[in-house]
Amino acid sequence: MIKSVFDRVWAFDSEWIPDPVSGRMLYHLPEEMPDHEVIHEMWKRAGATEEEPMPFLRTAMCRLVSLVVLERHYRAGDVRLRLITLPEDTGNPERVAESHIVRSFLSGVGKYQPQVVGFNSINADLKIVVQRAAALGVQAKEFCTRPNKPWEGNDYFARGQDCNVDLMDIYAGFGRTSGISLNEMAVVCGIPGKLGTSGDDVAGMWMRGELDAIVHYNQFDAFTTYLLWLRTAYVAGHFTAEQYKTEQRMVQEYLEQLIAGGSEHLQIFLDEWRKLRTLRGLDF
Repeated sequence: MIKSVFDRVWAFDSEWIPDPVSGRMLYHLPEEMPDHEVIHEMWKRAGATEEEPMPFLRTAMCRLVSLVVLERHYRAGDVRLRLITLPEDTGNPERVAESHIVRSFLSGVGKYQPQVVGFNSINADLKIVVQRAAALGVQAKEFCTRPNKPWEGNDYFARGQDCNVDLMDIYAGFGRTSGISLNEMAVVCGIPGKLGTSGDDVAGMWMRGELDAIVHYNQFDAFTTYLLWLRTAYVAGHFTAEQYKTEQRMVQEYLEQLIAGGSEHLQIFLDEWRKLRTLRGLDF
């Protein structure tokens, strides 16, 4: 399971869509072809059918539109939570730019060396960030530096290192257990999963200009990932029962603080969490 808990933990999730620029380059499509037509052409060439109009595209052919981190920072006996949302301002073209999202995340990981936590992050979320860094020419020296020996520093490219925790690797198995989703694993633990939106909806939302809604959905998933990591760390013995309750209360209080500060959409997540805890018979 999880071998240790770092003083700084980054539970993250990202959202991506087919990248029209990559589509034009790979398939020699006209420059004047509108983005939405390019995207549909990319799906068509990936084998789109009436039953599956939006087939999976290789992540290198996609562009990141949102990445959200929920940070837990332990220092001198004190724990602080911080929600890091990229883009920070959906109305600012410079912040919305994919290069800004990629550079901000990789430079932050390189600088702070957190324990990075995701769900299918090793094969998907973290992989696409690295792929897109290469595609965009974003340098991330501190993130990419690999120690000669495991005990000499963090290696975010190595499987099995404490600095890179993929919850899907922990919970998914083989055969019928191999396809477990974040939604399924979270909900059975009394944690909110998908709340009316799924990853399949993101491309359509983007084409309709609904970036704010994508970011909100991404924030939900970051909280879900964090709470599942917290439960996993408790199961692994890194928190006592009382410490685990305290950690959960801190998440609830932070959600309430964010809601009071203008992030009213998070009320949906908080209400669902309370409902699921009641159904599961859980209490702080």
